[in-house]
Amino acid sequence: MALENSRERPQPLGRVIGAVKGWVGRCGEIWVDAQVVEIKRRSGATQYLTFRDRTADMSARVTVSAFVLDAAGPLPEGSRVTARVRPRVWERSASLTFECLELHVAGEGRLLAQLEQRRRKLQAEGLFDDYRKKRLPALPRVIGLVTGKDSDAERDVVTNVARRWPAAQLRVRHALVQGPSSAESVMTALAALDADPEVDVIIIARGGGSLEDLLSFSDEGLVRAVAAARTPVVSAIGHEADVPLLDYVADVRASTPTDAAKRVVPDRDDELMHLGQARLRLARALEHRLTREQSWLDQQRSRPVMLDPTSAFAAHYARLDHLRHRLDSALERLLGSQEADLRAAVSTIRALSPKRTLERGYAVLVDASGGSVSSTADASAGARIEAYLSDGTLTLDVVATTTKEQHA
Repeated sequence: MALENSRERPQPLGRVIGAVKGWVGRCGEIWVDAQVVEIKRRSGATQYLTFRDRTADMSARVTVSAFVLDAAGPLPEGSRVTARVRPRVWERSASLTFECLELHVAGEGRLLAQLEQRRRKLQAEGLFDDYRKKRLPALPRVIGLVTGKDSDAERDVVTNVARRWPAAQLRVRHALVQGPSSAESVMTALAALDADPEVDVIIIARGGGSLEDLLSFSDEGLVRAVAAARTPVVSAIGHEADVPLLDYVADVRASTPTDAAKRVVPDRDDELMHLGQARLRLARALEHRLTREQSWLDQQRSRPVMLDPTSAFAAHYARLDHLRHRLDSALERLLGSQEADLRAAVSTIRALSPKRTLERGYAVLVDASGGSVSSTADASAGARIEAYLSDGTLTLDVVATTTKEQHA
């Protein structure tokens, strides 16, 4: 109901804004189809979005609770959404906004939201963890390939593997790469190659396509099959921008089938070049080592001791002669001293010897039994004794004995 007003009786602005708020509030809730062009996340409970009409140049501010926004799943800017909204007028600024009570991603965004939920689930189980990743063999004997029959992906892998490493063997298992049964078909081919003991690495390849075309490679069953495979798996699905869930669980993610071939086998020409460079470095290293060792050997040979090994003995000979001379001198001095001592001892011995005493006129008397006669008591009258003189012996008969007391 319109407010009564005239030039003479205008209505207060606040009353007008309140009336507008009441009119808008009576519109109630309504479902809208729109595109999210801006998302402003805040730390509080209320978040802010900007909706735009998908065909007309019209936009509106939208408030939404963090719970409702998170429940919608991944919501990148530009997503198409279906939302249950309620119009509101803020009296303070008289601005019109919409309060979002329910939010759903529509179209391709809905698929992205489902894939994101599946990705988070599998990631929480640890299927994407780095420790599960297996290293690719440096030079595989047999390369398994899962791809569509006569596809561009098959041709790219086969051509590039043959060009880079002609000796490589490819074991191809064709599978459906699009459609309702494609995930099961890829799993069957993967299981066959994984069971082959000769296969060292497996490539799962497909060309580019829309999000719906690549859905098979985000199938939960296929992701779990790749995670359980004993053979390293290389994912080569679509183009660089395409990231199916298979890329997360694969041991190596290649941006394209051609890139997968480059990652699996080395380039023969590059390897030959590297081999030639390695040989050249080895030859230079050996030459440098030999030159250094030859220089050391020449230095050793140029030393005087090597030119004349006996030259080192000259100093030793001189020292030996000096020591011999000192030894001879010491021996002569020692022998001279010992000889002088010996002569003195001999002179002393000779001076004290019985023979020298006999030469001075003394005699040594012994009785018949050979005992020494040194006293008159040792002999009696009538006894025969022997007198030893310096020049011979006398045999004497004792006539009488006289002591010193009797003589006195």
